[in-house]
Amino acid sequence: MDIKGLAENICKKYNSRDPFEIAERRNIIVVYEPLGSIRGYYSKSLRQKFIHINQDLARQQALFTCGHELAHSILHPDTNTPFLRASTFFSVNKLEVQANQFSVCMVYSDEELKPFLDRSIYDVALYMGVPTNLAEYRMRNIMLN
Repeated sequence: MDIKGLAENICKKYNSRDPFEIAERRNIIVVYEPLGSIRGYYSKSLRQKFIHINQDLARQQALFTCGHELAHSILHPDTNTPFLRASTFFSVNKLEVQANQFSVCMVYSDEELKPFLDRSIYDVALYMGVPTNLAEYRMRNIMLN
């Protein structure tokens, strides 16, 4: 699956990289609530999709989290990862990695990240607010024109 291509197509379709705006335009209800140590989650009830965001997150964290949960709504719309994690032996790691990759590709354009090509991966990760492995993934996927 071409995660970056899918994220780029979604951004182009909605003419935005803001996952909150895209969620709204896809009729997904975004709810802010106290979630403790949980950053967010995606749910679906009676065909209505919801993205739940921890109300205590900083803006950058909330953007990434919303993008991550938006990815679940697109890539895994009928998958209940908390149930799978708690009640089965199915590994949800692949689903979480895909959602993380989708989010960094959606939120950060190639153009925005090109100035970081000559910087350390730690600088990139700090700028994006993500772990270094996710920053490395995103930087490897920059299209050089």
